[in-house]
Amino acid sequence: MVPTLGSAIAGEQAGGVETDERRAPITSETIDRIDAWWRAANYLSIGQIYLLANPLLREPLRAEHVKPRLLGHWGTTPGLNFLWAHLNRAIRERDLNTLFVCGPGHGGPGMVASAYLDGTYSELYPEVDRTEAGIERMFRRFSFPGGIPSHASPDTPGSIHEGASWATRSATRTAPPSTTPTCWSPA
Repeated sequence: MVPTLGSAIAGEQAGGVETDERRAPITSETIDRIDAWWRAANYLSIGQIYLLANPLLREPLRAEHVKPRLLGHWGTTPGLNFLWAHLNRAIRERDLNTLFVCGPGHGGPGMVASAYLDGTYSELYPEVDRTEAGIERMFRRFSFPGGIPSHASPDTPGSIHEGASWATRSATRTAPPSTTPTCWSPA
């Protein structure tokens, strides 16, 4: 049997050797909580990209609620949010020491949304509290001068930055310089 991340997590045989610890299947309640986190993170992410006002859509959406210039990459965001939600579960269940490496791409809305949901964003930026007004502040600041950059940046809680070349080099195989990408994103 070829070992996989799934088999290692499930406690199945890995490389023909029985693992020491068997894990119970994920409960329906845990799946529901992960799904709720993922949906909330996706909503907060898309809100950062598109919404200027009316963050909880309490009134019908109008043109003045939408940002005039949209920045940020939605395509990377749901995957990053999905990984963050599942890693949170694994970290809690297994008391893991984990580093989430996501690259310098425009996945910033996902990183900010997840930091907001776990409370670390509001710890560093108390004016972006866990209220409707706080959510609106976060949405308004995203991709605005002096606000939150559209990419994962040093001011995002939990960020570690070495510059784009580290991510580019870690993501590419040895290739002639002319075929090496100049930017890498986990899209």
